[in-house]
Amino acid sequence: MADQFTDLNIFTQKPFSSKVKAFIDTLVEENTQGKSYFYNLKISGSPSYEKLKKESVDFRKEAISFMLQKLKSYGVSGWMYDKSGYVYQQTLTLMMRSNQNFDENDILAILRVLIYDGNNFYHWFPIYQTLTQLEKYARKNGLTQEARQFLYNLKDFSFPYREEDRCELKIKEILTLTGDVALQIAPVVLDDYDDFGKGVNAFTGNLEDSLKVPYYQFITLCKKTKGGKPSQKLYLEIDKIAQQIGTEPFKNQLKAWLLLFKQQEVRLETHINIFNGREYHHTSHEFLRPSNLDAIKVMVWAVKSFTDPEILQILGNLTEKCFTKIPNKGPLAAGVGNACIYTLAQSGLNGIAYLSRLKLRLRQSSTKEMIENYILEAAKEMGVTPSEIEDMAVPDFDLKEGKAAFVMGDYQAILSITGIGKTQIQWQKLDGTTLKSEPATVKKDFKTELKSLKDTAKQIQTMLTAQRDRLDRGLVEDRTLTIEQFENFYLNHGLMCFLTTQLIWCFEIHGKFQDAFYFNGVWVDVDEKPLENIESVQKVKLWHPIRKNIDDILDWRNFLAKHEIRQPLKQAYREIYLLTDAEVNTRNYSNRMAAHLLKQHQFNSLAKLRGWKYSLLGAYDKGYDTETATVQLPENYKAEFWVQEVYADGEWTDSGIYNYVSTDQVRFYRNGTQLEMTDIPALIFSEVMRDVDLFVGVASVGNDPNWRDGGLQQYRNYWESYSFGDLNELAKTRKQVLERIIPRLKIAKQCQITDKFLVVAGKIRTYKIHLGSGNILMEPNDQYLCIVPDRKSENLGDKVFLPFEGDNILSIIISKAFLLAEDTKITDTTILSQLER
Repeated sequence: MADQFTDLNIFTQKPFSSKVKAFIDTLVEENTQGKSYFYNLKISGSPSYEKLKKESVDFRKEAISFMLQKLKSYGVSGWMYDKSGYVYQQTLTLMMRSNQNFDENDILAILRVLIYDGNNFYHWFPIYQTLTQLEKYARKNGLTQEARQFLYNLKDFSFPYREEDRCELKIKEILTLTGDVALQIAPVVLDDYDDFGKGVNAFTGNLEDSLKVPYYQFITLCKKTKGGKPSQKLYLEIDKIAQQIGTEPFKNQLKAWLLLFKQQEVRLETHINIFNGREYHHTSHEFLRPSNLDAIKVMVWAVKSFTDPEILQILGNLTEKCFTKIPNKGPLAAGVGNACIYTLAQSGLNGIAYLSRLKLRLRQSSTKEMIENYILEAAKEMGVTPSEIEDMAVPDFDLKEGKAAFVMGDYQAILSITGIGKTQIQWQKLDGTTLKSEPATVKKDFKTELKSLKDTAKQIQTMLTAQRDRLDRGLVEDRTLTIEQFENFYLNHGLMCFLTTQLIWCFEIHGKFQDAFYFNGVWVDVDEKPLENIESVQKVKLWHPIRKNIDDILDWRNFLAKHEIRQPLKQAYREIYLLTDAEVNTRNYSNRMAAHLLKQHQFNSLAKLRGWKYSLLGAYDKGYDTETATVQLPENYKAEFWVQEVYADGEWTDSGIYNYVSTDQVRFYRNGTQLEMTDIPALIFSEVMRDVDLFVGVASVGNDPNWRDGGLQQYRNYWESYSFGDLNELAKTRKQVLERIIPRLKIAKQCQITDKFLVVAGKIRTYKIHLGSGNILMEPNDQYLCIVPDRKSENLGDKVFLPFEGDNILSIIISKAFLLAEDTKITDTTILSQLER
């Protein structure tokens, strides 16, 4: 057949008619005459093509056969360099996308030529649309055994990469069809290549016939719906389907499918490609098939009408899953993640609460911006500010002063907040008798209620952490609340009161702000005296040390230490950054944080968690040596932190991302105009510089005890100077905390704090732990001691009182001090070998 094909019509095995040849010549001439640039020709609408659409089936078949022969004669991709070739390719594409009313033999003849006789030009031909033509025929007429066998053999064909998934799925769909559709419901299936598709197909395939029809209608919607947002028509169709199935069963099934999606994991797959007789192997990280991800997107949109607390929690968790990154591909499933965000945005204040949390947790700048826009739109509709709607959206989980009781039979569970990200469930009999664990009868008879209780505990942990971070990030706004807002959304709020009552506030009474803390049920000043005229409070704002003198700050620190109050965020111990003479002299930039070497990926993650925008520097960039991390600030202020790529010793990832960057200037702008350093508000300057100091303090290679021997040797001097050099503001605060903590510890007599070190006298050696990096030198010769912290170790803050949450290096320093104070009990051979040198 291949030899005869050059002269004969594939449908009739007869020579081509002069009428068809003349027509094709006219078609080519009409669409190429006077055109020197022939890429992406617009054949549709031309007189010849419009005439072709109206010709008989036999004429159209002969024209298709003729153009297929011409394309084949060009060889592999040769038609791409010829005007006529482009006309043939574009015309065939248009024809196969419209219904040609061909029979089974006609369509199979085209497929055989494309796949077996086509010299690879099928890579540019709409095979999927050709298969769709066969599907339409099969639905009306069924298929012969010959056609089914052809399709079965075709399943393993190496389709063009861009068409592979949907061509394979379309073949599977056609093979599920029977010859008599009136006697049996034709199934609609997802791609069963992955476990999600298999799970959905197994469910729908086992349904009774009365439910198969509406579920297959829904799967059809899932497969055909495209785009970034759902239409009103889609929701109307989903509502009709839900009514047929039953609202509650349909909601529960959607929930089950979303949970099935949540369970799916990334797979590492090995691929073999054959080109010119040689095998080429490569690996890739694979998730779900694109067609199935499109289906999940519609399932996410569909739950908008049925959102309850559990579904909202699922959507929040799925969003985070979807935006986790997989190597060389980016976000796991950004389309599904965007659908989750959209559905949350349409779910009222409860959905806004999850968006507020996600805004703080997601790293992708464009996604965070999209969430902020949704929150802004919702706020405008309600006539409030974004901050106010986020206040309104925080759920209280029916808590009263951080606690709630849940009765189950003869028992009750007392759910209480015990710390940031921590809750406790205490079981009691109804008479108040405390139990050690949950009763067996509750486990047996109240499984659903017990699961709901534990889910609520997890949601509280997550939401409280998010709200703590929101308050911390919001300090730069210097926001003022009315007393009604403060009482409704903070003091008397079941969840937020846990944070509110551990922070210092400023109350405006008769035009004057007074500092206050909620102590033993009463608002008191730093001397523990109840505030006078508390009923006259008009406005409230969070206390910030930038507005206070050193004595006020120390007094509040003494207050917190005396009563062992651990603040959920750094407030009384918050670092303050004041303008220096050097910054005044440079006029419009600060070099205070310049000349540090940072791990770029760690810096990127931390910057985005703090609300900054940053793009990783790599070999793919535009040739710039400098990039900036930027943060938008209140009243149209903006700050930039400049960094430069470190191109040395092949230190970049497989995808071309540089491992390290060096730091440079910090600059400030307002309304796009660069500011003089003296024109920057003190609060904004301090909070920005605190963020930048945090980036350096966490991401600097000087904090890595292993980097001394394994890092870039030309930066060895930097590592030494940072690891054991002068203290930055974060380290100075750490020193102040240790000066209060160390005297209370059992190892106090073995410890001494110097200018830069916590010195611990062990029995084998004396150790100097640097207060900035946590790295260690041993006396008498300042020998370096490498101890890598165990990330799985228990939280030291549960054993030693720390005045605030969140300083990991502080915990590491204290842990190392305890370890080294009893150095004779150390069993780790790596550490012992260093001590004995």
